[in-house]
Order: sequence, then structure tokens, then C-alpha cells
Amino acid sequence: LQERENTTIFLTTHYMDEAENCDRISIIDMGKIIAIDTPENLKKKVMGDIITVETTNNKNLSKEIENKYGKKIFLYDNKIQFEVDDSERFIPQFIRESKEDILSISARKPTLDDVFLSLTGRKIRDESANSIGRMRTRMKMRRGHR
Repeated sequence: LQERENTTIFLTTHYMDEAENCDRISIIDMGKIIAIDTPENLKKKVMGDIITVETTNNKNLSKEIENKYGKKIFLYDNKIQFEVDDSERFIPQFIRESKEDILSISARKPTLDDVFLSLTGRKIRDESANSIGRMRTRMKMRRGHR
């Protein structure tokens, strides 16, 4: 459509899989544009692989990862998430050297959700959940409920 009609299409979404189909993306946080680029270039900003670890003691393991490996930690859903350059080499070494019991560990390539998390420090679901809550409150107030 864009090529045929020589038109720019604006799409607003909280679904990063939809945003993957766009030529360029603006990531907006708290009403401010914090990044504009192609999906591929934005993902390159999140270097390496994303490691997700579930353990019996997230607090201790988070400190261990930060101190020993110098990694920035994200906590969500009782899991620890951080970035590494080469997950295939990192994971076996990490499991051998960790002082905590690891329940599960996985690695994957970065997504636009990871880009949002890296740039804002929180998951996009957190933002959309807050927006929905604010919308519901406004609707109730319009109806006269408090």
C-alpha cells in the first residue's frame, strides 16, 4: 500500500510483533520519544543473547550475576533476565560456577520487547496494564461511580 499509493501509514500498538512489520519504529516512554529506527537496528542495540534464569533465591543470584559478570539485571515474574555476548559458552560455565540452585535457564535472540525493556527498564505489558487501569477509572468516573 505504501509503495503503490506513496503514503505513510502510522500504527499505534503495544504489540511488538505487530511493530516488527513496520519499516521504522518510534519507542515512546511516558509520552517522550526515546528511540526511532528500523526493528533490526533497534534489536542490535540489545547486544547478544537474552538469558532468563529461574532460581530458588533471585536476590542472591542477582547479586552474584551483577558482581561476578557485571551484568545489568531485570527481574520479572520471579525470573532474572540479563544479556550475554555468547549464550552457548556462558550457560555451561554459569551453571558450574553458580552458588544458587538453578531451576531453569534459557537463551534467545533479542526481540522488540527486549529493546523496550532495555530502554525503559520495564516491560511494555506494565505500561499497557497501567493504561488500561487509568482508562477504566476514567470510564467509571464518567458514569458517576467512584
